[in-house]
Amino acid sequence: MQTYEKYFGRKPRGIWLPECGYVPEADQYLKEFGIDYIITESHGILYADPTPIYGTYAPIVSPKGVIAFGRDMESSRQVWSSINGYPGDFNYREFYRDIGYDADYDYIKPYIAHNGVRVHTGIKYHRITGKDCEKDVYNLQWAKDSCEKQAGHFLDSRKNQISMVSSYMENPPIILCPYDAELYGHWWYEGPYWLYILFKKIHFDQNDFKLITPSEYIDKYPEMQVATPCRSSWGANGYSGVWLNETNDYVHRHLHVAGDRMVELAHTYAEEKEPLKIQALNQCARELLLAQSSDWLFIITNGTMVDYAKKRIKDHIGRFTKLYEQIKENKIEENFLKDLQEKDCIFPEIDYKIYH
Repeated sequence: MQTYEKYFGRKPRGIWLPECGYVPEADQYLKEFGIDYIITESHGILYADPTPIYGTYAPIVSPKGVIAFGRDMESSRQVWSSINGYPGDFNYREFYRDIGYDADYDYIKPYIAHNGVRVHTGIKYHRITGKDCEKDVYNLQWAKDSCEKQAGHFLDSRKNQISMVSSYMENPPIILCPYDAELYGHWWYEGPYWLYILFKKIHFDQNDFKLITPSEYIDKYPEMQVATPCRSSWGANGYSGVWLNETNDYVHRHLHVAGDRMVELAHTYAEEKEPLKIQALNQCARELLLAQSSDWLFIITNGTMVDYAKKRIKDHIGRFTKLYEQIKENKIEENFLKDLQEKDCIFPEIDYKIYH
């Protein structure tokens, strides 16, 4: 919330929960920090208690007053599906063909990693072409044609979806379409152009529905069904299995110990005035957040770059623990702290007192 306020100049009314992961116990903290609404995975709404009358086409409000919107499955499938999602169109740029790997080694060596390891340069000359085939050269016009066709398909699909559902509802349905920002332009190079064409078509080519934000929808239609969203996430199989299984469960006890120690530090040094100790306490908070990143456990589960993920967890827990002991013993090594501040400089304005 602090980071949001820094860049947008106001507090957020709602958030997309990390990994769309929801547990009812989170409500009290969301309310404490002024969050009006959250975005959950589809089944977080569909399996709510009691069952919502309108499924994901209307928000629900938990008994503690947190409003929950569910991700629309149909619109998500059209974009995300690995089988028939738009980004897999054969005319689109092939992410995995990059001159950092394709070009002659002697030619590309000055432009890749300083140790000579091939890396992505961002320069990619091929289109997806097909599965398990020789890749053709990218054609920008063909890619734009696909974008325009698929934007039209997405628009028609939403019009049909809204028309079908509206007659069964008192308020207009809301179709919530959240996607990772990194999809647009990174994995799906043409994604920003697709969005541009889609919004132009929505504005100029139809009068069946309007674009709206969750905040605007809440203000316009404040009455909603009371129900407790289901524990859920958008990880594989829909719950916590990606981040808690036999391949990575050993990590959690270390994360819990570090979390408890961070709370202890925040209480013990709540009135701390010494600048060096404050810096160390803030760095502890950074190391904890980096250790808790869901990416490491996800990587271990998927079996990609496992050694790297394990090293990152070990490094951040180790750095946190060493700083914790130095703070407790009042023997902070300034060079060690400075090194960590340069390596792990996320959230420069973090305040350890948030753990109080």
